[in-house]
Amino acid sequence: MVATNPDAVFPSHNLTSNFSFPQEEEKVPVAFRSFSHPSRSLTVPDDSSGRLTAQTPQVLSFWKEIDAFQESVKQSIGKPQYSFYDGPPFATGLPHHGHILMGTVKDIVTRYAHSNGFYVERRFGWDTHGLPVEHEIDKKLGITSKADVMKMGIDKYNAECRSIVMRYSSEWRRTVERLGRWIDFDNDYKTLNTSFMESVWWVFGQLWNKDLVYRGLKVMPYTTGCTTPMSNFEAGLAYKDVQDPAGEPDSIPFATVTVSFPLLSDPSVSLLAWTTTPWTLPTNLALCVHPDLTYIKIHDVERDAKFILCDELLSTLYKDPAKAKKEKKYTVLQNYKGRDLVGLKYEPLFTYFYDKYKDQAFKVIADTYVTSTSGTGIVHQAPAFGEDDHRIAIRDGIVRKEEMPPCPIDEAGIYTDEVPDFQGQYVKDADKNIIKYLKGTGRLIISATLQHSYPFCWRSGTPLIYRAIPVWFVRVQDSTDKLVANNKETRWVPASVGENRFQSWLENARDWNISRNRYWGTPLPLWASEDYEEIVCVSSIEELNELSGCGILADLHRDKIDDIQIPSKKGKGMLKRVEEVFDCWFESGSMPYAQVHYPFENKEKFEASFPADFISEAMDQTRGWFYTLLVLSTHLFGTAPWKNLIVCGHVLAADGKKMSKSLKNYPDPSLIVDTYGADALRLFLINSPVVRGDSLRFKEEGVKDVVSHVLLPLLNSYRFFLGQAALLKKEQDVAFEYDPHAKQSSNVMDRWILARCQSLIQLVKTEMEAYRLYTVVAQMLSLIDDLTNWYIRFNRRRLKGENGLEDTQSALQTLFETLFTLVRTLSAFTPFLTENIYQGLKEFFTQDQAKLGLGADIRSLHFLPFPEVKQEYFDPTIERQVSRLQAVIDLGRTVRERGRSLPGQFTTIKEGKDKGKQIPARESVPIKFPLNELVVFHPDAEYLADVKSLLPYVEQELNVRNVVFSSSEQDCGIKYAATAEWATLGKKLRKDMAKVKNGLPKVSSEAIKKYLETGKLDVEGIELVEGDLVAQRFVDVEALPKDNDKEYGHDSNNDVVVLLDVTRRPELEQEGLAREVVNRVQRLRKKAGLVATDDIDVFYSFAQGVGDELKAIIHGSEDLMKRVLKCCPRPWETQYGQGREVVIEEEQEVGDDKITLTLVRA
Repeated sequence: MVATNPDAVFPSHNLTSNFSFPQEEEKVPVAFRSFSHPSRSLTVPDDSSGRLTAQTPQVLSFWKEIDAFQESVKQSIGKPQYSFYDGPPFATGLPHHGHILMGTVKDIVTRYAHSNGFYVERRFGWDTHGLPVEHEIDKKLGITSKADVMKMGIDKYNAECRSIVMRYSSEWRRTVERLGRWIDFDNDYKTLNTSFMESVWWVFGQLWNKDLVYRGLKVMPYTTGCTTPMSNFEAGLAYKDVQDPAGEPDSIPFATVTVSFPLLSDPSVSLLAWTTTPWTLPTNLALCVHPDLTYIKIHDVERDAKFILCDELLSTLYKDPAKAKKEKKYTVLQNYKGRDLVGLKYEPLFTYFYDKYKDQAFKVIADTYVTSTSGTGIVHQAPAFGEDDHRIAIRDGIVRKEEMPPCPIDEAGIYTDEVPDFQGQYVKDADKNIIKYLKGTGRLIISATLQHSYPFCWRSGTPLIYRAIPVWFVRVQDSTDKLVANNKETRWVPASVGENRFQSWLENARDWNISRNRYWGTPLPLWASEDYEEIVCVSSIEELNELSGCGILADLHRDKIDDIQIPSKKGKGMLKRVEEVFDCWFESGSMPYAQVHYPFENKEKFEASFPADFISEAMDQTRGWFYTLLVLSTHLFGTAPWKNLIVCGHVLAADGKKMSKSLKNYPDPSLIVDTYGADALRLFLINSPVVRGDSLRFKEEGVKDVVSHVLLPLLNSYRFFLGQAALLKKEQDVAFEYDPHAKQSSNVMDRWILARCQSLIQLVKTEMEAYRLYTVVAQMLSLIDDLTNWYIRFNRRRLKGENGLEDTQSALQTLFETLFTLVRTLSAFTPFLTENIYQGLKEFFTQDQAKLGLGADIRSLHFLPFPEVKQEYFDPTIERQVSRLQAVIDLGRTVRERGRSLPGQFTTIKEGKDKGKQIPARESVPIKFPLNELVVFHPDAEYLADVKSLLPYVEQELNVRNVVFSSSEQDCGIKYAATAEWATLGKKLRKDMAKVKNGLPKVSSEAIKKYLETGKLDVEGIELVEGDLVAQRFVDVEALPKDNDKEYGHDSNNDVVVLLDVTRRPELEQEGLAREVVNRVQRLRKKAGLVATDDIDVFYSFAQGVGDELKAIIHGSEDLMKRVLKCCPRPWETQYGQGREVVIEEEQEVGDDKITLTLVRA
């Protein structure tokens, strides 16, 4: 999405970071903490506890004062347009972590697009119609049926709905803005707006004119809780695992029963049918078998009855059929094929519909949908309550296509007077009574429980049923090939969701039921005669006026148009509007057009920006919004409505369960923001698996880690810069000024960090072009790590001015450039902290604003363009060299941490399988204590040369006196071993795996080394090839040349190997103690709140008779003390310390001595 350089490409690579604060951290001088703006100031939080939350209201206030969002939009008018569709949420509930996640994804992408030279219109939208709203009103008013609504009046009912649709809109706006999302709430769209509804009519009219709409009697998912049919994709939104039957606390009454149907030709023989919906048995009209399955007639000894069922499903009657047969609990009397049973008549269970259907029903029919996986292989048929039941009943002439089959329930799922034995009972509640009735008539054979997955209403939470109902459909099944083709033209992130999950859904798509028998929604614009032979589709308000003379309507809801009639053109009197309203998913699927009132307004504007460049929602929208958008766009324009799509997984509670307000199993988002700040929450979500389409278990500790490992180190680096700029002014009387065209530094670390910045900019552009947000964050965090834990550590002395004014200014220019690059690159991800830091950095800009090349308005960071790559700073060689240097230093640090042995001492393992075992004791070797020798091994001479070129940094960072570079495996005790991913290799080797697993440890080091060269290895006569094994280089201590004066610790990253002599040497330990004194003084400075510009003197004292050795070490290390502390500690007993202002005084333990350190004002 880069307008200025759309072809920029840089390879993606993965880095991991281990963040920590730079050492010797100093607080920001008071004079540099606030940075003035014409009418306000922004303050950098300076508390060491890391509470960054104070900046959020400051930045929000600043943005509000300058109208930052709208101002940024105005500044981009006339630039290439980047279009974005925001899926509308319901405002009847509060935003949760899932909404925050999606809002953050959308904000990052659109902010980035804006910073790359695009005009990005961002309008918030509200889904205001449909079941969610009506369900709330039904609960509030105790409405349970259509009669209740009609008694109240649709006008009053809709007024109640209208009153709550924006109930939480202010909370939504406050939360969204507080999270830093820039989106237009003042110019939002609502599905209840007349302009929106009219465009929905137009969309429907286009489909009608293309013969893509029809009315049909179909068995559909139906919600008794909301009293309306649902589409098939809605039925898939909320599945739960349930257990049959009811009777347990909190369980849902799903009973499974096996029932007998005596044959009329031989009442001693009964067909056995199995069902999980006993409530449908009163409407049974047939029994269905599979024509090709084998059925058997058995004699059940215990029941003394003859039954017919599938021979593969005897386990329904007998837990162990083979054992039951052996014990002669049954005998087989006859075998049949299913087709042999077709036509057999049986005795109905109930007689409610016998008279009407006795001639064509109550018989055996056949179809291949019957399976032998469960039940009896004989399926009870209730044509009004099963899709296959209905299809087969029509096919076999049991019911007519235009005829409603027996359906003795009302809209709420209550039995009517057609079944007097169960009248007034809710269908699922009636299961128990029906089972009881069947038991009383002797027809119940088995009643059992079964755990299975079942669809529930996504809004009311009630179990869905399937029932035949006349509904309006949009044709989809005939267009699946086109839908799949259009989808393939779009980019999905992750791609697997679009290529697999969504494509599979499209390939199996059914015609879409778009009508709902409800009240609060956009009415279907259809006026029909009573016999439906004449139907008029209205596509606009003006057309309705022309046809009916009703005038220009300001509202299109049911209470305003239901009474409008249109004269028939076929002599059928007055046409009346059909009762149904649109499925709210049809409305949200129409939002690209309806939000701009297309085609009645904004025609050119819409057509210039369609399809959208970007949309994003959660995984469940593969069966929701993504699907309806694609269906309507394909039917209307023959294309997909988006170009790029990010689909996210779901945010779950820490225990892996769905977040639940009632269970209180997740932290309140507002409290998270209060505690850690919005940036921390944003970065935590974006850097999690959820952006790759996986689920995220939300843990507050993760947000806390972002603060301590990312945000505070960045803020700390900024503070350090401020401190050194202040020090430069104090000691050299030179005010630092950022010059983007300053002479390029020759310092290798300056060149390295600036090259890293260019690589980051290039990579971010490449990855954002591909919408891979999850790879971008890791790279940004890696640069923060390089800045805080490497560059500043390596260059602290330069930045403090120890190498002269010119070098100090060069280092400060580099540090500023890096910070400025980071805040601009991170700005879309962490808008608050980056804005705050920018406001401070801006104070150091040159007065020649044109020289900066940042545009006319630099008041806010978010007005600036995304940084361009500075080709002159690219230096792959230096990046490679420092990367190798870092590897060596990291390994050396690990060896120091593992330490050295303590001869004759042992320690006990406290946990794990070896708990209680005694092992030789070791002690770590702090970095402050110098060591004598480091050996760096690598077979590649270039690798060694790269590290050698940066030798001073190795010596400084690992505090070693001598560094040896070697490519001699013999001198370094290098050996080779191999391991494998046995689960993967086992699939290839199969029976040979055990042989290889046993033989691999016996393979020689030389053979493994040769495998690295040739890619082939023989293990117990079995040839392994490249990729089968992972070869590892390690140090065999026993193979090292013997030297009793040295104890080597070692480590490897499977590439380079380091050996570090960790032997204690008194002369080096004395230097270590001197460094320890320096470290303790630095800690006291920090504890006292001193900053870089505060000069002090240091005094020390010991208890009488001790400390002579440490005192001598201090006085023998004057050069070190003066260089770092700018003074040499002196004994407190001297006259210099008397009568001076003591800043802080504390007793410290250094080595074996206790020393009291006193800091006084210089």
